[in-house]
Amino acid sequence: MQRVNGTALVIAALVATVGALAFPVWTYADRSGTGQANLAASSVPTQWGPLSATDRDFLVKVRLAGLWELPAGQQAIERAPSQAIRDAGDHLVVGHSDLDRRARDVAAKLGVELPNQPTEQQQGWLRELSAARGEEYERKFANLLRNAHGKVFSLVAEVRHTTRNTLIRQLASDANQTVLDHITMLEATGLVDFDAIANEAAGRKTASPSGPPPPNGNLPPAPAPVVPTGEDQSYTSRPVPGPVINTDRP
Repeated sequence: MQRVNGTALVIAALVATVGALAFPVWTYADRSGTGQANLAASSVPTQWGPLSATDRDFLVKVRLAGLWELPAGQQAIERAPSQAIRDAGDHLVVGHSDLDRRARDVAAKLGVELPNQPTEQQQGWLRELSAARGEEYERKFANLLRNAHGKVFSLVAEVRHTTRNTLIRQLASDANQTVLDHITMLEATGLVDFDAIANEAAGRKTASPSGPPPPNGNLPPAPAPVVPTGEDQSYTSRPVPGPVINTDRP
């Protein structure tokens, strides 16, 4: 009898141990503080699919972009000395007029409240542009707008990749094309300071960069020179013959 009781106790202890180890695995996705739990808590159901906090932030950011980039583009059309800046301003006005209208339509359908004026920082950028003249104005315009577009570009990509809402997905697709077009036009001015952009981005990162190591100086051999062959002077890549050395001489 004692042997049976001892065996039962051992079995019970093993079952309890296995259960204790397995319980966190079974319940991990439902535990508060996990990414899945945070996503579920921040999302609301709609007829077009769940609407997450990131989706709502995206709508607000699109609206805010239009609230300051539209007047900035209009100002560039009226004031910029160079055609390249005026062309960039025209793309801003056309692109954000359409994107802002679409964002407001989507927000109304999804019940998301949007701002009606730019942020303090964006208002400060508009004041900077208004106070600048000539070449200084053009450089400020190109770099302020290019930097702002580059930052929102990553949010557009994240939303397009992760959203479960069809309205947000389509808006993100449209925003991706619009933002890329504006980035391209701003860079075409030749005034964008890419070193400043890279240094600012590096200052926000704490993790060590990954990727292949830098070149060590052992460059691959240069390709063989291209020489004409045949009467039709078609070109092939082959080594150029060197001097002929007579090895039959004593």
